[in-house]
Amino acid sequence: MRNFDFSSWQAVLTTLLGIALFALISMGIRLLMMFTVQQRRERMNRQINERLRTLIAAYKTLGGSFTGNLAVNPSHLRDQREVKESHDEGEGIVISGGSERSRRIRDAVEAALADIILLGTEEQVRLAERAARDMVAGRPVHTAELVVSLRSFIRMALDLAPLPADLQVPVQGPVRPSSSSGSGKGSRQDGERSGRGGSGGMGMGAGMGAGMGAGMGAGMGLGSASALHSDETTDPDETAK
Repeated sequence: MRNFDFSSWQAVLTTLLGIALFALISMGIRLLMMFTVQQRRERMNRQINERLRTLIAAYKTLGGSFTGNLAVNPSHLRDQREVKESHDEGEGIVISGGSERSRRIRDAVEAALADIILLGTEEQVRLAERAARDMVAGRPVHTAELVVSLRSFIRMALDLAPLPADLQVPVQGPVRPSSSSGSGKGSRQDGERSGRGGSGGMGMGAGMGAGMGAGMGAGMGLGSASALHSDETTDPDETAK
């Protein structure tokens, strides 16, 4: 306050302008800092949400089963074809685990392992890398340990309490794909066929109706024309009688 000069109206005006300029600059700096911090926070939230969404999807893929064969069959379609050709040639090689279902499970597990290697923690990346090496080497892949690590990380990231120590969660394995897509596709194809058949029947019915209507119209027109012609050719004497 000692630096402010209120001795004249020019000094008062200069002082007020200085105060306004200082307040404007301060507010601008504060708004810029708030905008920068907000952008950084939003970017971090988007990264965290995307990471959690990807890891949750990977957890559902790798740990969606509790029963059955929980190991992933690493064989590829080309390997199965080679084994089948060798078996057909009489070399006595037995084909095992070559179903379409096992190949779909392997493809889903491969995609989940790639996502974990990209966005997982150090422990998860090591476990995913070991599983990927086993898959490349042709050894059966077990995902139970990786599923436990994913479950603990996801619960901690969502601020959930850890599972009680007295719980004994069964060993988890990759989810088994359902076969509902094929039946749905077949039903859609049947519906399309029935729709095409119905439209064809409607077209035939419309054509028959149009033909019958045209025939009846032509018959009526000919009948009326013949009646007029007969009236015109009637004898006037007969008409007088």
